[in-house]
Amino acid sequence: MTRIHILSSTDRPGSMALKISEFVKKQYDDLGVEAEVISLEDFPIQDVAGGKYGADIPSVKAFNEQVLDCDGLLMVIPEYNGSYPGILKLFIDYLPFPAAFDKLPIAFIGEAAGAFGSLRAVEQMQMVCNYRNAYLFPERVFLQRVHKIFSPETGISDELQAKLLDSLIKNFASFTERNKGERERKAGVTA
Repeated sequence: MTRIHILSSTDRPGSMALKISEFVKKQYDDLGVEAEVISLEDFPIQDVAGGKYGADIPSVKAFNEQVLDCDGLLMVIPEYNGSYPGILKLFIDYLPFPAAFDKLPIAFIGEAAGAFGSLRAVEQMQMVCNYRNAYLFPERVFLQRVHKIFSPETGISDELQAKLLDSLIKNFASFTERNKGERERKAGVTA
């Protein structure tokens, strides 16, 4: 069975990214896809304070393994100040380089209060993931004016956005299934 982890890419309590992540998980549950929501609210930031790059930090290693123990990763990214949240950058900085995202299928949902739905943040994160050799899923969804179009209970009220999100959810599961063998073969080569 395909395992998709949904990363709520902010540490802001009660975030819309987390609510959207949980909504997407329900959609995967309905499709029979194993999905789990992981929130950067739980990243052990206190253990990296002071810049402990290169150190063996058990709590960070455990968190990273939890996120990456999947066949595909779907990032739900809010836009903060024209980019993605700093905690997302910090999380990536503490991932093993370059192996963490190598050949990992990754998809993106952007969400923002503004008119562009986190377009800048998602495109910037795509560059980072591309640099880390991820397999980027070409469909993206940008939920603009998210507080007006999304409710955790009813989903997306905008018909076009709902259709795009549904397409991303279904097609990313298929994309992940098709590509998971490549990551498994690479792991077998390096093991």
